[in-house]
Amino acid sequence: MFTGLIEEVGRITGIRYKSGGLSIDVKAEKILEGTKIGDSIAINGVCLTVTDIYSDGFSFDLSQETLNRTSFKDVKVGDFLNLERALRVSDRLGGHIVQGHVDTTGVITGISPSGDHTIFTVQFPSDYRDLVVEKGSIAVDGISLTVNEINDSRVKINIIPHTIQNTNLRYRKVGDVVNLEFDILGKYVLNMLRRTGTVKTTESLENLLDRF
Repeated sequence: MFTGLIEEVGRITGIRYKSGGLSIDVKAEKILEGTKIGDSIAINGVCLTVTDIYSDGFSFDLSQETLNRTSFKDVKVGDFLNLERALRVSDRLGGHIVQGHVDTTGVITGISPSGDHTIFTVQFPSDYRDLVVEKGSIAVDGISLTVNEINDSRVKINIIPHTIQNTNLRYRKVGDVVNLEFDILGKYVLNMLRRTGTVKTTESLENLLDRF
């Protein structure tokens, strides 16, 4: 489990093709503290296992299933990655509950300044529209963010300067593909209410909140 608060931005230094997937080397520093082989790290929002550790980085493997469902199918050497170690029981939950189980990918369709802040617009598959709530939480490349505005299957997110400077968003551009994970609490609540017939199967989480 993770919080969506990025600890470090790493960089891909090597990609090796293996039977059934990839093995990727990442240059990192802070994330290595206390990390051992077998530990889970959220990498661009994907929960992955450390397979090797070096003095200046670590390696992880990607299965074909992960490649099919995330933006990792398009990665290349030099790409920047958001890194977060797994949540400890004693830690503060500063963001929101992030599992590292990516639901889908989205595309950045707009980046515009708003004073000192930056507005990112992300297009996502319409099938997931009912899981997005205005002022709710969404993880974009593993970053815990707040949905400012929803327009059909596009979300606008206000990014503060600190987040820009301390995540891979500072390297992102229009057209880039990002990993998306929707709020797990919303998914469970909506699923339960639909199964019990409390709400219609086509009713969205946003409409449900308006009702109550």
